[in-house]
Amino acid sequence: MPAVLRVALPVPLPTLFDYLPPATGEAVAGSRVLVPFGKGKAVGVVVEAGVESAVNNARLKRVLRVLDDAPLLDAELMATLARAADYWLGAPGEAYANALPLALREDRALPELHEEAWALTAAGRSALDAGSRRGGSRALLDALSRGPQTAELLHEMLPGWRDAARRLDEAGLIERTRTQTAGPVPVTSAPSLSDEQQQAVDAIGESLGAFQPFLLDGVTGSGKTEVYLALIEKVIAQGKQALLLVPEIGLAPQTVRRLRDRLGVAVQVLHSNLAEGDRARAWLRARSGEAKVILGTRSAIFTPLPNAGLIVVDEEHDSAYKQQEGFRYHARDLAILRGRALNVPVVLGSATPSLESLANVQAGRYRTLHLRARPGAIRAPQVQIVDMRAQRLDHGLSPALLAAVSDTVARGEQVLVFRNRRGYAPVLLCYSCGWHAECPRCEHPMTLHAARRTLICHHCDYSTRMPGQCPSCFSPELKPQGQGTERLEEALTAQFPDVPVMRIDRETTRRRDAFEQLLEGLHEDRPAILVGTQMLAKGHDLPNLTLVAIVGVDEGLLSVDFRASERLAQLVVQVAGRAGRAKKPGRVLLQTHHPEHPLLRQLLAQGYAAAATTLLDERRSVQLPPFGHQVLLRADAHQREHVDAFLAEAASALAGKPLQLAGPMPAPMPLRAGRHRGQLLIEAETRSALHGALRPWYPSLSTLPSARRVRWSLDVDPIDLY
Repeated sequence: MPAVLRVALPVPLPTLFDYLPPATGEAVAGSRVLVPFGKGKAVGVVVEAGVESAVNNARLKRVLRVLDDAPLLDAELMATLARAADYWLGAPGEAYANALPLALREDRALPELHEEAWALTAAGRSALDAGSRRGGSRALLDALSRGPQTAELLHEMLPGWRDAARRLDEAGLIERTRTQTAGPVPVTSAPSLSDEQQQAVDAIGESLGAFQPFLLDGVTGSGKTEVYLALIEKVIAQGKQALLLVPEIGLAPQTVRRLRDRLGVAVQVLHSNLAEGDRARAWLRARSGEAKVILGTRSAIFTPLPNAGLIVVDEEHDSAYKQQEGFRYHARDLAILRGRALNVPVVLGSATPSLESLANVQAGRYRTLHLRARPGAIRAPQVQIVDMRAQRLDHGLSPALLAAVSDTVARGEQVLVFRNRRGYAPVLLCYSCGWHAECPRCEHPMTLHAARRTLICHHCDYSTRMPGQCPSCFSPELKPQGQGTERLEEALTAQFPDVPVMRIDRETTRRRDAFEQLLEGLHEDRPAILVGTQMLAKGHDLPNLTLVAIVGVDEGLLSVDFRASERLAQLVVQVAGRAGRAKKPGRVLLQTHHPEHPLLRQLLAQGYAAAATTLLDERRSVQLPPFGHQVLLRADAHQREHVDAFLAEAASALAGKPLQLAGPMPAPMPLRAGRHRGQLLIEAETRSALHGALRPWYPSLSTLPSARRVRWSLDVDPIDLY
């Protein structure tokens, strides 16, 4: 029987597809091919060549065309992706597709890799002099008035500049150019490292060229980034590549600037806010070895690294590293997998390490390096609990908290009021009959966004206008209950009319460059009040920010989710770490109705490490992750009985296996966007027992009689049970 090609196609099926080789050209493992699929065509990746098919050749279709002269995915990446698909029980085609930027998943030529640059035309200079352009267009003309600029520099100076470039290019005001711009040169010199920083650099530096995971456990403001920079400098000097992952796009611009200014090399950036062509070019530069430093968010872990020297995962505890749809991998764990395959050290950095990483340290799999001091800062911020019981609150803010805000802005300093809930108020309530605004598709309360006079469901995005009166009893007594960031912003603006109040959440940072522009204004030495959500808890240096007020921690103290305590402890420490990062001392106020709660008391008295040890002991005693292992089967459908039937069939197919099953049961949010939701939690004491039972079971799920009536997904090591 003639040999065939085994191809991964980007479809959510647990299988590879066999095709006859193309009439012309040779396809090898790692090459992209265009194949007939269903009634259309699809671009796939060859996983194996020259294999025998279990299907009669007469039934097989032929590959239409080979798209690559040489494999686009190298042997290491192909092997790592196969292992990842096996571990996370993902559809292999989705795993391989994840490794490619969107532009490389299509049947079109690879983008050119020459340095893209833009320059003003004569008409553009005239338009700039005449002041005829405003906003983003004016900013781009200004940037180009200093001479041609590369796309890389424009991404950093003006995130979201491409829209303006399109307009100006069409108007003939700017043009693409191949003018060679000078490469970056170092403009900042390395500060002298503290003893702890130097010890960390030396320890990791000795492991360059060998696989070793390190946990860099450093308090907020301890200078973990300086350790990364010193290590990346060593790696570049050896002619190798360094990959640095950050959890949020918002952290990328400031990190790019620090890397380029210190190292004097171009930094290739990979994240979802980039134009697809730019992502593809960065990926291809890394594949060719031209890119020495690659910075990106979660999906950048799939970047080819032919000359790998180091992988760094900053803020390794962050849940943003877990993919929550499609191929549900975890970038931190995939970094360890790739580090082993590439034989390079992997550095996981955090002030609040995940319990998973701390358990790996206890088991001797990771080495810990500590940074306990804050170089340049006077001292760690002072943390106080504000007891809210029996206090008269103003929009959820206690008198003590408002007094502290007043004192801080009077000194010309800045305040962060942190509330991890956006919107104006969580619930719109009728004081006459008790009616509250509920999403008709989810049966959960909708959030009031007062600026738009709109009610929005933060679970399914359903929205409706705010009613003028109660739909149930027609009373006009509709009042918002609870505080979101929008309502806090309004209250603080009324209380402090002479101080700028800035809200930073998903609502105010929808534009590509909005987050950067908001932060830019805060580097000045003037008073301001920030109202923010979790976006502000991550790695931003604001030297004039001296007071952090955390409101609304009680939900985390009382949650049924076993991970809620860990998340709350991390959040409190991370947000508190924004205060007093320069010469001025910082202060943190924590508002709660539960001042005696043991987690808060231990966190404040003994710090995160002690609280994490207690949480690990609790998890160990009941065999919860990281000491037990979980897989969650989720299903949803328009009818509840279809969900129940599918989950019951899936559970019965596991009968007799050495597993513990919880369910089938409704999901914690049983209705979302008009679809009924259910789940089956599968647990085992060892990973081998869990995967041994689930590997043959997973492909059989799609053949169950009820599978056609539901949408279902498997989540290995779920980080939430919703």
